[in-house]
Order: sequence, then structure tokens, then C-alpha cells
Amino acid sequence: MKRVVITGIGALTPIGLNAKAYEEGLFAGKSGAVPISRFDTTNFKTKFACELTDFNVSDYLDRKVTRRIDSFSSYALIVAAEAMEDSGLNVDTLDLDRAGVIWGSGIGGFETIESDIEEAAGFGNTPRYSPFLIPKLITDIAPGHISIKYGFRGVNYATVSACASSSHSIINAADNIRLGRADVIIAGGSEAAVTKAGIGGFSSMRALSQRNDDPQTASRPFDVDRDGFVLGEGAGALILEELEHAKKRGAHIYAELIGVGMTADAHHITAPHPEGLGAKNVMKVALKDAKLTNEAVDYVNVHGTSTPLGDVAETKAIKGVFGDHSYDLNISSTKSMTGHLLGAAGSIEAIAGIFAIKNNAIPPTINHVTDDPNIDNKLNFTFNKPQERKVDVVLSNTFGFGGHNATVVLSRFKG
Repeated sequence: MKRVVITGIGALTPIGLNAKAYEEGLFAGKSGAVPISRFDTTNFKTKFACELTDFNVSDYLDRKVTRRIDSFSSYALIVAAEAMEDSGLNVDTLDLDRAGVIWGSGIGGFETIESDIEEAAGFGNTPRYSPFLIPKLITDIAPGHISIKYGFRGVNYATVSACASSSHSIINAADNIRLGRADVIIAGGSEAAVTKAGIGGFSSMRALSQRNDDPQTASRPFDVDRDGFVLGEGAGALILEELEHAKKRGAHIYAELIGVGMTADAHHITAPHPEGLGAKNVMKVALKDAKLTNEAVDYVNVHGTSTPLGDVAETKAIKGVFGDHSYDLNISSTKSMTGHLLGAAGSIEAIAGIFAIKNNAIPPTINHVTDDPNIDNKLNFTFNKPQERKVDVVLSNTFGFGGHNATVVLSRFKG
């Protein structure tokens, strides 16, 4: 099996519009939640989200391009470009048949679906749809756009598993490299679901926080007063590269991807298994794949959405996997700052894990006020401020509607 390293990153998040700004936002404990500016929220129960504040797509892409693609594809192109530049890869020297793109999104072109249906409805019985409707909305179009831009002719497809989508893209990319099918793969995810239907749909499920009087503290994982997640948007990209390929060109290596896990809850379409069974199993699978003991793990970046059921189940799963070592771990939910980026969550949270290794520091779980008696508060949830510690191994968990669970294990590169 080949070894897989990460040689480039790109991020577009509600707390930072590039990887460096995202890193600064994480360790500053910044909240990205703001009143929604995209549409009139008067009649909506939730009136805020983690938007991309001060973001203008024309600063990155030509208007001729953006008119023909959905925002989730724009976000994908932007972070892929940042990651490629960061990696120092030279397309002219790559074997393009062994370079690929695997990209995740839970919903794809949601913005396009909503706007085109609304527009078509205005024409009554005469259907009138944009010729770009289908290629804008299909989820697999994002990796298609990235591969076209860079000429990558290797593996190319989309992973769709709700909130686990971009973790699955990273896992699939790693497996393709480990099996010798590719040298370089751009992996990650993007989501642009802060729309009327996005807010309305999740709100009707009672999944979203309604803390409209104080949006910045609304995402509060593990707090007794948590009342749902905060919807976010953005993207994250990672350049995964075969180790010898990276070494040969003198690449900077952020971390090594040493283990992966994928399981299903087989329980409910939206609720987690109450004992965290699928979450426990996926961490066990990932640790076995990484050939690690429980004691080797320093930090778990949890799914931690700030929902009443999910946070309890994941805590039970961690204790079920790590036993006594659970109390020596640092745990944090960076969704407390970024909100929940749905299919893009796994990508930006893997990057948060990389930053923890880089800085020997744990980004915090912000907005904690009151302990939940249903959660073991002897665990170190890294509440409200970052903590310094040596970080060599990170687990990153993501779980999606439908019972999809994915875990990636990152380690400090040691040659």
C-alpha cells in the first residue's frame, strides 16, 4: 500500500475566506453566524446562518463563468485553485492520466434548483428553463469543472452522503492513491445551501437553532441549551499525493493520512443511533486501518452539530471506543464557529485537524455556558478557548442523514 500525504490546502469558510484566514479564525474562537442577507427572513423561524461574509465571487472568477455555474461549483473552483497553488504542483510536469478529482457535496446546485423553479413558475403553463439548469445543479459537475480547468484525466466523480460527503471524497481519494491508481487527487467538498428552501427545509425538521436574538452564540455543541445547528456555506480542498511523488518534487507536507473508516447506523433517516453505535464502529475501523492504539490519538474533531440527540450519541461513542483514554483526549467541535457546512463539513474539519498538528494547539468549542447533565463533562471539550498540547494524531468525524459515518485519521509526517 502506498502512503498518502497532504501537500496543499484551500478553504472558503464563514470565519475566513482563505486557508490562512480560516486558521486565524479557528484559534481566535470566531463565530461566523450573522443575520441572513440573501433573502427576506420575515416569515422564517430561523433568520441567521453562517454566510460567507464580505465574499464577492467576482474577486475570484470571471462573470462569464459564474453565470453558468452554481455557487457550490464556484466555491469548489476557488478552493481547488488555492490548494493547487499552495501545493506547488506544476501541471506541465504531471502525468495527467494519474491526476484526479473526487469531490463531495450533500445537495449540489440547490441555489439553481430553487431559483429556476421559481422563475419557471412565473410562466404559467409554458415551461421555460435555462439550458444550464441541469449542468448547474448536478452534484458531479463540481469535480468536472475542476478536472477541466487543470486537465486532470484520472479518476473523477462526486461523493454524496449528506454531511459525510467530503469526508468520503477524502477517503476515496486516499484509497485510490494507496492502491496505486493515482499520484495526485484534489479532494474536498463545497456547499451553497443558505437559500430559502435550505433554511425552510431544515427549519421544518426542527434541525436549526432559532436563537435569533443572539446568532453568534447559537451553535453551542454539548451545552444544555443547544437547540439545533446553524447552517453554513463554503468549501475546503486538500491535495492528496503519493508520498514518493511528493518527496521527489520537494513538496511541503502538512500531514499524512494514515487511516480511514466508513460505516452505517442502519437505524433512522435523520436521527443518530442513540448509543452512537455507527459512530463507535467507524472510529474503531479507522483506528484499525491506521494500525494505532487508542492511546496514540491526541485530538478528535467531532461531528458535534449542536443538536440535542447527536452530541449525546457521539459522546457515548467516543467513550465506547477510547475508554479511560477518553479523558486524556482533547475534543472539539469547530462547527461552533463555522456552522454546519453539510457536505463540505468534512473537508474544512480535516483542515482544522491539520492546523491542530501544525500549531500543537486545539481549536475550541465556543459558546459553552452550561453543562448538560446527559453528557460526561469530565471529558475535555476544549470549551471557549484553544488549548496548547502536542498533537501528533487527529481523528475527524462526520456523520450524515441516512446514517452515513466517515472518519479520517491524520498524523504528523515523520518521514
